[in-house]
Amino acid sequence: MRITGTFLDEITVDIMSNNWGPEEWAKDFRAMKHIGIDTVIIIRSGFENKCIFPSKVLEKYIGTMMPVYDDLCELFLRLSEENGIALYFGTYDDYGKMQSKGHQKVIDINKEFIDEAWKRYGKFKAFKGWYITQELAVKDEDGVRCIQKIAEHCRGITGRKLPTVISPYIAGRKEFKTPITLQQHEKDWDYMLSVLKDAIDVVAFQDGNVDYHELPDYILTNKKLLNKYGMRVWSNLETFDRDMPFKFPPIEWRKLRWKLDAASQAEVEKVITFTFSSFMSPYSCWPSAGNLYDRYCDFLGIKRLVRE
Repeated sequence: MRITGTFLDEITVDIMSNNWGPEEWAKDFRAMKHIGIDTVIIIRSGFENKCIFPSKVLEKYIGTMMPVYDDLCELFLRLSEENGIALYFGTYDDYGKMQSKGHQKVIDINKEFIDEAWKRYGKFKAFKGWYITQELAVKDEDGVRCIQKIAEHCRGITGRKLPTVISPYIAGRKEFKTPITLQQHEKDWDYMLSVLKDAIDVVAFQDGNVDYHELPDYILTNKKLLNKYGMRVWSNLETFDRDMPFKFPPIEWRKLRWKLDAASQAEVEKVITFTFSSFMSPYSCWPSAGNLYDRYCDFLGIKRLVRE
């Protein structure tokens, strides 16, 4: 099993920035291509008062915005086209700061934000899908309806020709003092997937919040549920290490191999990661990420990349 997709993350709260410009991003995309990555997913194109392109919609709704000096969305699309990579556009998220019953404000912002993005970038051949950035772990009726409405709006623009993707997480012990049981996880997601079945095409559950010995059972349970509702089964392999006393270093190779094996045994369709550029790239600001890249090349039996 190979990692064939990665999130791109430039504006979230807890992931370091590499302070890259176009030249550094170009090298990173070539490093992705070298190991067979064919899909990139912008995890959030807008987050709170930040955006990866100069959005008039977010300016209108959010007010004072962080200045946008470069159009990263266009850069990512152009680099994707140069390298034969598909790009999924990530929607807007506020981490629940404007949350009201039904998340209506976030839904309304996203509808206009998605329209704006499609008008700006829909011409790019690399624009291959939508990523709905809101993440859920346990039963949340308002939250799941929010995802449903945003995804339905994406579908209204491009139909089923461009798939919609989500990446939920598991309420496991690495993040929750009272972790969910496998049985409750199955029950909660049976309900939420029944709501989303006509709006979401692909579900890539995150794999980092449960103990390693639990992971195979969770992946198999997720696959069973997704098959039930006719959704495609991806796995989001976290390449950062949650077991360390600080947030977050690149994961140890043995742990990455374990998670790849678990996905392989469950026969998921595709493995993506959060995130190549920070935790696995030979150009990451973490030196150990480059070591992880080399171990992965050795594992695949491909020639190690000569650093540019």
